[in-house]
Amino acid sequence: MNNITALRKTIQVFRSYGIALTGKKKAANFYRDLRMDKIFVSGLIFELEYELKKELEDDKVAKIQTPSELINSLLKAS
Repeated sequence: MNNITALRKTIQVFRSYGIALTGKKKAANFYRDLRMDKIFVSGLIFELEYELKKELEDDKVAKIQTPSELINSLLKAS
């Protein structure tokens, strides 16, 4: 899957969660700024992994705090 297709799928999943990836929102903290519960962040990560057919390591998942960190981690995952 090329990066453009992956980014389109990523944007669709974020939109389904009501998260815009423009401006300061892409650097907003899931928990503090976006006020998301851990279960919703886990669901978001699961959906992204499923759509992109990639899997992140559990220790990396625990450190992810922002949408941009999540996107970078998924695009680097093989």
